[in-house]
Amino acid sequence: MDTMGDLTAALDASPTSDPTSKSSMANDASRMAEVKAWLLCQFEAAGRNVPAFEFTPRVVAHLHSMASLSQVRSRAASIVADDLRLKASEYRAEAVRIREILERVGLSREQLSPGAIGSAQIVAGVANLLNIRDTEMSSFLVAMGDLSLRKADVEERRAKVQKESKVLLEYTRKAIAKLNDLKKTLAKFENEVGMHEAQMLQWQTNLAILDSKERQYMLQLNNYKAILNRVGYTSDINHGVLMEMAEHKKDLEKKTKPILDTLRSYQDLPPVCIMFETQLLLVWLKLINPVIQDKALAALAIEDKKRQYAAAEKYLEEVLQSALTTSEI
Repeated sequence: MDTMGDLTAALDASPTSDPTSKSSMANDASRMAEVKAWLLCQFEAAGRNVPAFEFTPRVVAHLHSMASLSQVRSRAASIVADDLRLKASEYRAEAVRIREILERVGLSREQLSPGAIGSAQIVAGVANLLNIRDTEMSSFLVAMGDLSLRKADVEERRAKVQKESKVLLEYTRKAIAKLNDLKKTLAKFENEVGMHEAQMLQWQTNLAILDSKERQYMLQLNNYKAILNRVGYTSDINHGVLMEMAEHKKDLEKKTKPILDTLRSYQDLPPVCIMFETQLLLVWLKLINPVIQDKALAALAIEDKKRQYAAAEKYLEEVLQSALTTSEI
């Protein structure tokens, strides 16, 4: 039997319906009659009066659906109850028959000893426990075999579950240990946060300084590259080459220093002496030519001396010409 709470819940949960045609109105009238009859039957069975309802189309539709469902369930319950009553009558008839048979063979309940009655009750309890219909030995054996199989299956599953439990327990212990280590590490990091924050601020300041320095150095590098491009710098000119050239220059300065000193001493001599000294210098240069390692420098020195020699000859001719002119006069 449905209660008032179920009825109210069903009214709140069901969808709405708004019929408009004449046929639907006739159906609503028949449904309303069915609903009223059902409500009267249900509330009379509960010993209560039918409450006042506002029979709207929506309420009637809900109540009709509930009435139909209730009637279906009532018919199903009635069928099950009739079947159970039939089985009960059959069991009572079978019990009477068995009692009569036992009384004929002298095994009625009154004629049995208390020990026999207890044993019979135990056998019946075991039969009920094993879910068998009779107390035949074969039925007990089959039931015991089935129980043994289920016991073996349960033991196997139990062993498997215990093994898995041990594995999970070991994993849990390891997880707890790792969790404790992580908590200790977290506490350590939390204690070191202040120090690392100060260090990070310092690194950020240094990074800003280095960034500005990088931009400055990149600008200087671009300027230096532009200057090197203007002066014709190539990748062949490196520090090692410059050092070799400096050493070579020093060697050349050492070798040409006596020549320069000799040339400076010619500035105070007459032209004839200069010419003679020049010829001697040329002969000397030819003698020391094997000593000079750089042929290009030796050739340059010879060409320079040739130009000086030509200038000395010209100057000597001018002096001689001037002397002849003066003597003729």
